[in-house]
Amino acid sequence: MITWETEMGKALARGKAEQKCILLDFSSPECIGCKQMDAVTFPALEVSNFITDRMIALRAEVGARTLASDFRVVWTPTLIILDYYGKEHQRTVGFIPPDEMVASLLLGIGKVGFENDQFNEAVIQLNTLLNGYPKSASAPEAVYLRGVARYKSSHAVGALKETYQQLLAEYPESAWTRRAEPYSLL
Repeated sequence: MITWETEMGKALARGKAEQKCILLDFSSPECIGCKQMDAVTFPALEVSNFITDRMIALRAEVGARTLASDFRVVWTPTLIILDYYGKEHQRTVGFIPPDEMVASLLLGIGKVGFENDQFNEAVIQLNTLLNGYPKSASAPEAVYLRGVARYKSSHAVGALKETYQQLLAEYPESAWTRRAEPYSLL
């Protein structure tokens, strides 16, 4: 069972002390997607264990105007992955089914590493996503970011070309494949 923090300051302090990212969940009592997240997604054992072990869970109602306003939340559910300094790295809006949730969270954790120039850490998180959830909606973006992280840590352009080739082979219809297309010229 997930224990939700309700105060940003406490969540950030715990995140810093435990070296964990924050999962900020904006919900609303009348939101059907929020009710489904609480009834289906968050109770799923794999999801609750992942969040409990790897993240600090913080819940805020959209009615808590200050925090919702600070993060420009206009729809629920909105899930935001923050680093332990409170900087946003990923946002998803709408219901996420249990079979997609852990992959989405791993992508967010990978983005925290990537955007903080911790490229090896990003690659580890993205590899975990790709090894465990290769068919998830998050997988094509993870392939793309992993390739860019490899390039940024090594400056080896082959990492970018390999990324495009993998995307083309495994996710040919993905927007991430189209974004990586210039890498075919390397």
